[in-house]
Amino acid sequence: MAIHFENIKEFIGSRVSWDYRVDLFTPEAADAIRAKVEERTVLVFPQIDLTDEEQLKITDLMGGKVRLTGRFNKQDNDEDVYQVTLDEKINPQPEYVLGTFFWHMDGITVDMPPPFATLLSCRIAPNKGGETEFASTYAAYEGLPDEEKEALEGMKAVHSVRASLSPIADAIPEKHREKVLGIGLIKEHPVVWKHDSGRKSLVIGTTADHIVGLDIPSGRALLIRLQEWAAQPAFSLRHKWSKGDFVIWDNTGAMHRAIPYDKSTGRMMHRTSIAGTEAVAA
Repeated sequence: MAIHFENIKEFIGSRVSWDYRVDLFTPEAADAIRAKVEERTVLVFPQIDLTDEEQLKITDLMGGKVRLTGRFNKQDNDEDVYQVTLDEKINPQPEYVLGTFFWHMDGITVDMPPPFATLLSCRIAPNKGGETEFASTYAAYEGLPDEEKEALEGMKAVHSVRASLSPIADAIPEKHREKVLGIGLIKEHPVVWKHDSGRKSLVIGTTADHIVGLDIPSGRALLIRLQEWAAQPAFSLRHKWSKGDFVIWDNTGAMHRAIPYDKSTGRMMHRTSIAGTEAVAA
């Protein structure tokens, strides 16, 4: 097996290369890739041109797939592969995709452990916009001053889809606005996630509506400051997509968002998710 990793930035991101493509579809490769995802948060496989079957094989080898689509945004293709597109012929609820223009983590408002990782293949790259940004919430936590870490211990935030879609609520057609905003559960999560490994990360993003026990303005201001801190250049990475690119990121230790793009660009991504193994815990 000959897989190579080259760091992109100091705290986040590695570019992957390989001697033989077939080497990527083995249990040994999956173990090495998963370990590197945990270490570097984001892995970029330039122009590998995966088929859905190959992407699902990598997903299964790395820990098993999980479905995140709900009953209101099912698609006609294999439900294990979600097509991220603004094309209403394919995606019956494009509002979910518009919501990805804002920092978030996947699976924070569902009744199961958040997915360990998200895997995204580029099928159609937009000619303008549509880049994906990632921010390491591990690096963000580790970079906080000690007194701020202490202040965050024990804090909990309330998360909901309604909060995550609030920036675009006015753009959702009124006839099904409440149905869309009401998807998912209202969940309380610690602001600081202590992982089974002993490492700590922040659980933040637009799903986080307010802090338990703080007045609304103070809690929301704190959550915005933490987002801004995590998104600073030292802890974040922007990927400009080319057709065939494949990216894997640690969803339990990163926020992500898409740079806005027009649906006329045809941007199309195929997403799979690796099942999580641990619930958010303090």
